[in-house]
Amino acid sequence: MTKNKTADKPGKASRARAGDTRFGFQAEVARLLQIMVHSVYSEREIFLRELISNGADACDRLRYQAITSPELLTGDAEYSITLSVDAEAKTLSIADNGIGMSRAELIDNLGTIARSGTKAFLDAAEKKSGGDSLSAIGQFGVGFYSCFMVADRVEVLSRKAGSKSVHMWRSDGATGFELDKASRAQADTVPRGTVVTLHLKSDARDYLDEQELARIVRRYSDHIAFRIDFLSLKDGKEERRQLNSASALWTRARKDITEDQYKEFYRHAGGLFDAPALTIHYKAEGRHEYHVLLFVPAVAPFDLHDPSGKGRVRLYVRRVFITGDADILPAYLRFMRGVIDSEDIPLNISREMLQNNPVAAAIRKAVTNRVLSELKTLAEKDKDKFEDLWSNFGAVLKEGLYEDMERRDALFEIARFRTSNGDAWRALSDYVAGLKPGQTAIYYLAGESLEQLRGSPQLEGFAARGVEVLLLSDAVDNFWVTTALGFDGKPFQSITQGETDLSAIPLLETKEGEKGADEKIALEIAALAGKLKTLFADELSDVRLSVRLVGSPACLVAPAGGPDRGLGKILEQQSGKGGVRPVLEINPSHPLVQALAEAGKGKASADFDDLAWLLLDQARILEGAPPRNPAKFAQRMNKFVLGGLK
Repeated sequence: MTKNKTADKPGKASRARAGDTRFGFQAEVARLLQIMVHSVYSEREIFLRELISNGADACDRLRYQAITSPELLTGDAEYSITLSVDAEAKTLSIADNGIGMSRAELIDNLGTIARSGTKAFLDAAEKKSGGDSLSAIGQFGVGFYSCFMVADRVEVLSRKAGSKSVHMWRSDGATGFELDKASRAQADTVPRGTVVTLHLKSDARDYLDEQELARIVRRYSDHIAFRIDFLSLKDGKEERRQLNSASALWTRARKDITEDQYKEFYRHAGGLFDAPALTIHYKAEGRHEYHVLLFVPAVAPFDLHDPSGKGRVRLYVRRVFITGDADILPAYLRFMRGVIDSEDIPLNISREMLQNNPVAAAIRKAVTNRVLSELKTLAEKDKDKFEDLWSNFGAVLKEGLYEDMERRDALFEIARFRTSNGDAWRALSDYVAGLKPGQTAIYYLAGESLEQLRGSPQLEGFAARGVEVLLLSDAVDNFWVTTALGFDGKPFQSITQGETDLSAIPLLETKEGEKGADEKIALEIAALAGKLKTLFADELSDVRLSVRLVGSPACLVAPAGGPDRGLGKILEQQSGKGGVRPVLEINPSHPLVQALAEAGKGKASADFDDLAWLLLDQARILEGAPPRNPAKFAQRMNKFVLGGLK
C-alpha cells in the first residue's frame, strides 16, 4: 500500500492522491488521540452523545439538501439513528441515514481538525489530567475522536447521499488510518449515510448492554429531533425500540422540560460543556410565528473574540435545519447559543437572501430586544449572577454601544463599569445618582488596563473632590464614547481631553495656606511653562498649569477638539505615525516642578534640559507608554541619582 507523504501535515490530508489507501493523521489529531487514549476520563460515556450528535447533524444536512433535491431520499424518507451491538464480536455500531461522506470528506473530516482554537485546546489539555482535560471536546469539533476512549479500533463505513461509491475508514487511533473502497457486501448494508463501528476495549464492554445505552441516550440525547433506535435480533427477526422522545425540545412547553434537559440541549446545540447562565425559551405568535430557545453561557466560549464576529445560533425553518451561523442576532450577541425556528421564512432561502429577508429582519429585531430585556431582568433579580455574566461578555456587549444606535439606551441600562470609587461594578444609573454638586458630566478615563488607570495622575483632582470616574479598559471603550451623546441628560467627558474645569465642584478639604503658596510662585511657573513649550516644540502642542493634578508633578492630556489620549494612542499604533501632539500639564504645587522652575531662572543649562526631559518621560510612563528614548532616559536618571548620593 502507498504511504501518503503529506497527510500528517496540518491541512494536507485532503490533497492525498486518489490511489492512496494509508494515511498519517494531521499533527493535531495525533496529539489529541494521545491525550484521549492516556487520560482517565470520569464520564467517557459522552462518546455516545458525540457520535449521535454527528449523526443528527448529518440528517439535518440531508433534510436541507432534499428541499431542492428530493431524489436524495429515494427509498428512505424517514431519518433515524440506529444503535446495535454484536456481543460476540464486542462491537457497538452507531448508524445514521443522513448525508453521508465521500472519500475526500472522510479524509478531511476524520483525518484533520480544521476548526480554529484546536491548538489552544490541546495545549491546555496537555497541562491537565483527568476529566477536566477533555471537558471541551465538542467545543472544538473533535467529538468523533472521543470514541477512542472506549475503542481500540474504529471503522467508519459511509455512502454519500446520491452516490454509488461506498468507502471504509479504519483506524486504531495510533499513527494514522486506512481508507479503501467497501466490498460489495459492505456496500449493500449502507444504502445511504454512515455506520461507525467501535471495537470496544476490555474495560468498556458495559456499552454492549441495551439498558446502559438507553440510559445514556435518555440522559444526553433525548432532545435529538430524530428517532434513536436500538436494533436487536430476536428469534431471527429484527426488532427496533425507540430510545428517545424525538421531538424538537424548543417546540415543547417550558413547564414540560427539566433543567437537565435544557442543559444537555445547550451542550448539543452550543458545543459547550458548562451549564447555561441564562435560558430564554418562548414562542412568538402574531404577525410572525417562531420558537426561540437561547442560552447565555456561564463561561466565555473560546471563539468569543473571533475577528469574524460570527454567531452560533442555529436557524431552523419548520424544524428543518438551515444554517448554524445565520447571523440572526447582532454580532455583539455572538456569545448566545441555541435555536430559532421560524414558521414563515421560505425553506429554500439561501444565506445571501437571508440577510435581506424581511421576516428574518423582523425576527432579528424582536429577539434582540427580548434578549436585552431578559438581561435587564436578570440584573435586577440576581445582581451577583449578572455581574459574573457581564465580566465574561461585557466587552462584547459594549460593541453594541458603538454599532447599534437603536438599542444604545437599552444597552446603557445593563452596562456595568469599574470606577475610581472601589472595585465594585457600577451601573450608569448609580453613577448619575451619586453626582457631586456642580458636576454636569459623566467623567471617564480610557486605557489599556485597570491597574494602569487606577494609578493615573489625571484622577488626582477628581479624587480630591470626591468625583467618581469611569475606568474603561476594553478596546471598544475608546470608540463607543466618541459617538455616545450621554446618559440621563449627562454627557460623557474624557478627563484626558482638553482643559478640565473643576472649579464648580468643591474640594473635600483645603489645606490652610495652600492658595497663598500657589499665588506666590504663579509667575515663576508660568515662565517655566513657556520655557518647556519652547524646549518641547517638536513633542508637544502646549504646556500649561494643571488644575487636575494634586500629588503628581505632570501628566499628558489631549488638546481640545481631537481624540482623547486613549483613542489617540490606538490610532497612532494603527497608522504607525505620530498623531496629534499632546499637552503637558504641570502641577505648580509639586516640589519637582518648583525645583525645575528654580533651575530655569538663569541661563540655559544641561541640568534644566535633562530634568525637563525626565519630567516629560515620567508623564509618558504614567500613561503606560515608554520613554521616547529609553537610553537617554536612563542616562539622565542615573545622572540625578548619582548626584543625590554624593
